[in-house]
Amino acid sequence: MAQVLEFKLPDLGEGLTEAEIVRWLVEVGDVVAIDQPVVEVETAKAMVEVPCPYGGVVTARFGEEGSELPVGAPLLTVAVGATDASSAAPGDDGAAAEEPSGGSGSGSGNVLVGYGTGAPAARRRRIRPERSTASAAPAAPAAVSAPSRPAPVAVAVGEVNGRQGPVAVVSPLVRRLARQHEIDLQGLTGSGPDGLILRADVDSAIRQAGQATEAATRTAAEPVVAEASTAVASPSAAGAATPATAERIPLRGVRGAVADKLSRSRSEIPDATCWVDTDATELMAARAAMNAASGPSGGPKVSVLALLARICTAALARYPELNSTVDTAAREIVRLPGVHLGFAAQTERGLVVPVVRDAHTRNAESIGAEIARLTELARTGKLSPAQLTGGTFTLNNYGVFGVDGSTPIINHPEAAMLGVGRIMPKPWVHQGELAVRQVVQLSLTFDHRVCDGGTAGGFLRYVADCVEQPAVLLRTL
Repeated sequence: MAQVLEFKLPDLGEGLTEAEIVRWLVEVGDVVAIDQPVVEVETAKAMVEVPCPYGGVVTARFGEEGSELPVGAPLLTVAVGATDASSAAPGDDGAAAEEPSGGSGSGSGNVLVGYGTGAPAARRRRIRPERSTASAAPAAPAAVSAPSRPAPVAVAVGEVNGRQGPVAVVSPLVRRLARQHEIDLQGLTGSGPDGLILRADVDSAIRQAGQATEAATRTAAEPVVAEASTAVASPSAAGAATPATAERIPLRGVRGAVADKLSRSRSEIPDATCWVDTDATELMAARAAMNAASGPSGGPKVSVLALLARICTAALARYPELNSTVDTAAREIVRLPGVHLGFAAQTERGLVVPVVRDAHTRNAESIGAEIARLTELARTGKLSPAQLTGGTFTLNNYGVFGVDGSTPIINHPEAAMLGVGRIMPKPWVHQGELAVRQVVQLSLTFDHRVCDGGTAGGFLRYVADCVEQPAVLLRTL
């Protein structure tokens, strides 16, 4: 007889307490192998696939796509030890057992908090029970029947959300957009390859729904307008007739994590900002020379951001006070031994800060390659929590948005952030004469607890000197 084991949402690390179900990767009735990913979830830091530590037949799923579950809540149940469809079908009488440390079904090779390691993975196959759709819903195990837990979502084999056939959507961002605007994806015809539903299809459906709602509102308002034409209505009465409805957007996921971190930064860190206009003409010329030397097929080009990152690591070696953090409980400044350089990246999921590990040991080309790799992962939503944490200093290039300057908010618990505006031609006094030069504004926001203005100014001046005369870096290479 099969034993039904309950798999709870594991601790995904970095202090995360909840996750949103983006996409189920298995259905009720599927046979899963040990360590097979069963669900894709989105945390406040990244989207990850969660592997199941048990091998067997899925008998129940908990939570619909788009819902949030706390860490430790039931995720799914698996019938372990079933050898055929009849013994593995939903509704098995096996008792639920929570998180065994050994025996059949345990032995995950992926280390999850609360689950063991050991046995190798088996091949996945699907069981198609010879039962009707109505009988496909599993009986909830006794250990899962507590009223405080979410009800299991039982999906019959071959069905998705109670409808025949899968929805041709790959991007979880498209699914979320459709959920927010109550768009039924089953009713859309995708314009992508093989009918894939793209974001443009959902945007079009949103516009059509809005136009239909507006037309219905105008039709309903016509009798009221005709009646009102015979009388003089007060402005207050007219305003009360069509009240505006404010849109409420939940602060959760990446947006919620950013809000919490920025609020904590402003409430805990006594920050100050200094800035300087800098002639970047020589830096741009040096970059052009580097890329020309590599030839048409000599490898990736060196970016301006990579050069600025290399300049920052040299500056932090001279001013280590800014590569530190404050231990408020011990009332100590902790100077960090290495530079893990974060850089701000804007994605469809919101602002994220990937981290280049050990940036102090890399040259400009190596830093640029790592920035490019992490940026691509950020755009596709595949950054892991480890790649988004542990930074010691952040570089923020807001010049890509066409703005000249800003006062960056420190990425808590770091001690400083360097902001870079757009590089553009401006009139500049060069060698005693007025000339058109490539000028950029640099701004440094720093934690006034770790240093005073003299140190912060020295750091920023050194960065500006390297931008104006890149040869200054040769002394530190």
